[in-house]
Amino acid sequence: MDQTVASVLRAYEKRSDEETMRSRAMSDDEFAQHRDEFLLSVGPATGQLLHLLATQSKAKTLLEVGSSFGYSTVWLAEAARSSGGKLISLEAVPEKQEYARAQLQKAGLATFVEFRLGDARASIAAIDAPFDFVLLDLWKHYYIPCFDLLYPKLSPGALVVADNMLYPETTQQHAMDYRKHVRIKRDMQSVLLPVGSGLEVSRCTRGLENVLV
Repeated sequence: MDQTVASVLRAYEKRSDEETMRSRAMSDDEFAQHRDEFLLSVGPATGQLLHLLATQSKAKTLLEVGSSFGYSTVWLAEAARSSGGKLISLEAVPEKQEYARAQLQKAGLATFVEFRLGDARASIAAIDAPFDFVLLDLWKHYYIPCFDLLYPKLSPGALVVADNMLYPETTQQHAMDYRKHVRIKRDMQSVLLPVGSGLEVSRCTRGLENVLV
């Protein structure tokens, strides 16, 4: 990996470690009040897997639904650069997107990312291009509405990765509902991976002649 990109990722990971220590000293109510101050990133293992899946599938149009402060954005933008593609990153909080923009600029990846600010559902509805790779990582009750909007726009063989399927425990009902919702689609193959906070990795088989099982 490019050393400039690796340096930016290490800085994120250092901040995440520091925030983990800080959060452990908080009550649940205190954390809820300050949660938008925390990275809440996917972590290195998930970041590496996202990068691998996106690059190996040669995804040209990548969509990130919930960039937060931009940790996963860096991983996906690096994948977009490798494939000669583009990442569209959606975020609702201006301060988070501003921070992410600065880090992508620092990593030398800004030209591979198109940031969009606002409600994720409205942003997805406004995008016409088919998606080759999607990361869902926003508040969990939005997973199903967002999936339903992007589902018709998935290209043949597209991958949809949903984070936080196993952790935290407080969002497990939404996670289970999402997995059930995706798996009833005949043209979606789906598997739960115990990587990071748990990932549901789903593949769109619509339009494919040969389906890998």
